[in-house]
Amino acid sequence: MKHKTIIEPFKIKSVEPIYVTTEQQRKEYLKAAKNNPFLLKSDQVIIDFLTDSGTSAMSAEQWAGIMRGDESYAGSKSWERMENAVKHLTGMEFILPTHQGRAAERIIYGHLGGSGKTFISNTHFDTTRANIEFSGAEALDIAISESNDPSLIHPFKGNIDIGRLENLINEKGAENIGAVILTVTNNSGGGQPVSMKNTREVSTICKKNNILLLLDCCRVAENAYFIKHREEGFEDKTYEEIAQEMFALTDGAAMSSKKDALVNMGGFLALRNKELAEACTMLLIITEGFATYGGLSGRDMEALAIGLKEVFDPSYLEYRIKSTAYLGEHLHKMGVPVMMPIGGHAVYIDAKKLYSHIPVNQYPGQALACELYKMAGIRTVEIGSVMFGKYDENGKLIPAPMELVRLAIPRRVYTQSHIEYVIETFDEILKTKDQIKGYKITKEPKFLRHFTAHFEEI
Repeated sequence: MKHKTIIEPFKIKSVEPIYVTTEQQRKEYLKAAKNNPFLLKSDQVIIDFLTDSGTSAMSAEQWAGIMRGDESYAGSKSWERMENAVKHLTGMEFILPTHQGRAAERIIYGHLGGSGKTFISNTHFDTTRANIEFSGAEALDIAISESNDPSLIHPFKGNIDIGRLENLINEKGAENIGAVILTVTNNSGGGQPVSMKNTREVSTICKKNNILLLLDCCRVAENAYFIKHREEGFEDKTYEEIAQEMFALTDGAAMSSKKDALVNMGGFLALRNKELAEACTMLLIITEGFATYGGLSGRDMEALAIGLKEVFDPSYLEYRIKSTAYLGEHLHKMGVPVMMPIGGHAVYIDAKKLYSHIPVNQYPGQALACELYKMAGIRTVEIGSVMFGKYDENGKLIPAPMELVRLAIPRRVYTQSHIEYVIETFDEILKTKDQIKGYKITKEPKFLRHFTAHFEEI
């Protein structure tokens, strides 16, 4: 018998309380947070979909590993286990531990970047772009055109546009390309996967032009799931084998292990080139810690090594992808405009379509994020013109290609009833959508403004 019900392939061993608030309380909390969900306190949130980064529930094996963490400053046994796990997955010789993904990005892009350099990606995520631009380089996104149509069904909307890649290399000059970066899955583009065929094509072009190809691999296991089920020729391969094949096509990888390594803190930079690795190791030691711990404790490294194995478990990945799809497909059937097909780690709402009466310079995504919190205590994040918009020389907003709101689902944290609560909330969101007003920014920093910006309702 094939059951329709998706069950969590784990038992709950420890629980954390959720503090239930009233709508009036939440309005006051949001006002105090300057209408920015990032500035809310965790005990003011009922369902936290702000991010899937570092919010996973760790397994009994991971907690057991924490207890044996070797906290030696240099050459700990925990480092050996982490290094072996990363080498096994990536096939790369040089592994640099970091406290999280953006630290790995800062090291590699700070070294490779600088004025006159260009980095090309399907879509740079916020911290990736910030680290590149902070170095003085430019970051260009060239996902396939299908990626900008949320309603379009395409199996690999995360793919890089091969024609545009070749044109950019010719235009900029191969010697001025800092690296080509494949983000798997493509978070800012709606959590959409990248195909192995596209990765091979990009790899061939990079090798031909002597350009580094780097993998932003924080959701590589989820990407492997989509390849196995959507791309011909991978039906009989394991998820781990698919991931290993993708790594084999690249020159290096940066990972925020707070996603698909199922840990609360951790990351790494993996490289093939010895000279590049030595330069990055110097930066690691200056800014993170010694080469055999980076910014991590021994117990963190133990949990990371175990998580990199657990994440490829078929039962876990099937539950992870299908439970996310359950939420997305139910919202789609209700008439909520969502990014299709549903991604692996999150459901993305097309706020521009939902709130078609709110112009992009009044940030419809931020309006939806605020409304979800006020109505039900659901914390989400805008991925649109707040996160990626820029200003022209006259101070006019250059909007992002899409105005999305991401419901990022923590791994192994919420149950079916929590998801039903979210679905029920969107029924009310649809009823009140024409009454919602836009927002304006009243305070913002130069980089990564979405984290700390202040907003007022218009």
